[in-house]
Amino acid sequence: MALDRTNSDVVLIVDDVPDNLSLLHDALDEAGYTVLVATHGEAALQRAAQALPDIVLLDAMMPGMDGFEVARRLKALPATAHIPIIFMTGLTETEHLALQLCSGQRLPVAWDRDPPKLELADGPRLLTLRLHRPTEDSDGCDWLVVMRETSEEAVLLAMADAFKLTAREAEVLYWVVKGKVNRDIGDILGTSPATVKKHLERIYVKLGVETRTAAAGLAMTRITRLHPARAT
Repeated sequence: MALDRTNSDVVLIVDDVPDNLSLLHDALDEAGYTVLVATHGEAALQRAAQALPDIVLLDAMMPGMDGFEVARRLKALPATAHIPIIFMTGLTETEHLALQLCSGQRLPVAWDRDPPKLELADGPRLLTLRLHRPTEDSDGCDWLVVMRETSEEAVLLAMADAFKLTAREAEVLYWVVKGKVNRDIGDILGTSPATVKKHLERIYVKLGVETRTAAAGLAMTRITRLHPARAT
């Protein structure tokens, strides 16, 4: 399958969990990449051989043919041996996972110039992925991939209780504290900037403030008091 690589790199995501596929697909698609998906090992091998993606995001633990076997077969074929592979594994809350990406060749040029940082939000859950440039003693491994999954549900519940907010108002205030503008908050929560503005107006009344800066400051004080480690 010939793909037009003029304006974007091609990423193949392999995962047997539909929710994981959807989350990664949407984030990469919005970032401008051409995204292919596979839900099991055999499909991954077929799509990789047909499309020759620029990189493969591969779930390590899958039923049947697991990710390690998929990687071995891809590296054994001359046509796909050059494709960089990033293994993905399950993450627990606040756990950091560092993975080395060994490919023998460089990542897509655009990634080399400006290593991407992806933040995937699903309500109070946030998955952050960062690429770090290799060190001199990297033993041929091109990049270090650091992933972290956190959940701010406790913070949201505390804010809602402290200020008598609805669950959605607490989410809006949380992202205001994080410095997000109404448009960004709307994108994260799946609503419009106008709706976010209405939530903010009600939040101002409940907090007894008049500006988002004052609201953020008051909320930050409360977050710091209740959850010092989550304040940054």
